[in-house]
Amino acid sequence: MKVVLAVALGVLTAIGGFLDIGDLVTSAVVGSRFGLSLAWVVIIGIIGICLFAHMSGRVAAVSGRATFEIIRERLGARAATANLAASFLVNLMTLTAEVGGIALALQLASGVGPLLWMPVAAFAVWLVIWRVKFSAMENVTGLLGLTLIVFAVALFLLGPNWADLAHQAFQPKVPASEGPATYWYYAIALFGAAMTPYEVFFFSSGAVEEKWTAKDLWQSRINVLIGFPLGGILSLSIAACAAVVLLPRTISVTSLSQVVLPVAEAGGKLAVAFAIVGFVAATFGAALETTLSSGYTLSQFLGWSWGKFRKPRDAARFHLVMVISLVVGLGVLMTGVDPVQVTEFSVVFSAIALPLTYLPILIVANDPEYMGTFVNGKVTNFFAQIFLVIILIASLAAIPLMIITGAGA
Repeated sequence: MKVVLAVALGVLTAIGGFLDIGDLVTSAVVGSRFGLSLAWVVIIGIIGICLFAHMSGRVAAVSGRATFEIIRERLGARAATANLAASFLVNLMTLTAEVGGIALALQLASGVGPLLWMPVAAFAVWLVIWRVKFSAMENVTGLLGLTLIVFAVALFLLGPNWADLAHQAFQPKVPASEGPATYWYYAIALFGAAMTPYEVFFFSSGAVEEKWTAKDLWQSRINVLIGFPLGGILSLSIAACAAVVLLPRTISVTSLSQVVLPVAEAGGKLAVAFAIVGFVAATFGAALETTLSSGYTLSQFLGWSWGKFRKPRDAARFHLVMVISLVVGLGVLMTGVDPVQVTEFSVVFSAIALPLTYLPILIVANDPEYMGTFVNGKVTNFFAQIFLVIILIASLAAIPLMIITGAGA
């Protein structure tokens, strides 16, 4: 039972991180336009986020200190301030998208417009963070998010041409209807959706919240090796469903309701109900993570008291940052901006900001002063350096490709 409960943090991180509104929308968009020709990006993203999260969890467990506390100490205040500013802004953009995602999911369930649901969603996120224990938050959100497995079930019920899907995945090419620049733009967007920095902020801070030590590194490995691959499998299922149902009909995904169309065709109303529960759980879990991450990053950097393990009155500035972040995100949404567009921009900017958090963690994971005998091994460093190159290329290419393609239009 202890082992089963131990994966809760990883499942929540995967469901609310790997499979948040960004991945829900991006996977469906990519499947509806490119089929499974970008499945290789998801595989790379799974490996990358597993590597990144494991290093971060190990740093937190061994040093007992969280990401931005170490980043400031290791890089110095000036460099770390630039890192904080970029990471905080990307996290705020992602938080805005997640609150909008909750509203869109609730719209599917009720038929009530998302503008009416947005204040409810933001208030509910604040209330859960304020009143619900960390362990309960992990377990409930993560388990409910598992209902998204309905996409994998729907794929089998649709009875696709498996040989054709395998051909798309293993022999990828740019479709005739799309240009190479658009293909690579969405490759970066999909990569950014898989490796959003807030996942690591939440994962490493959660390790500190749960008082991990070097003896708990097995728990980190289980969380990473079960949670993120599970999120990746569900992401591929969403893309495959879109490839089977939406691509042949040239339906481009512009709303969350279109993401669920393949499930409706395969399993009817009951399957749609499961999908909506999964949407709400995944977006709500991600909103919890991004809200907490806004408090984590700023509080850790400035040396404030932080954490859900402390009573709100003992970490007042930590909670105030989260409240302000929610209010700002809600204010942006109430202007009428399309949450789906916010989502698409947030995943690209996540890829742009990724080197700012990946590189410091890689440096610290190799520093004996912090890690003692738990520094990266040769194999880990080999793959970590390969991913550093990939991350830098994606970061540098993102804005030019966004301009050239008109943000993938």
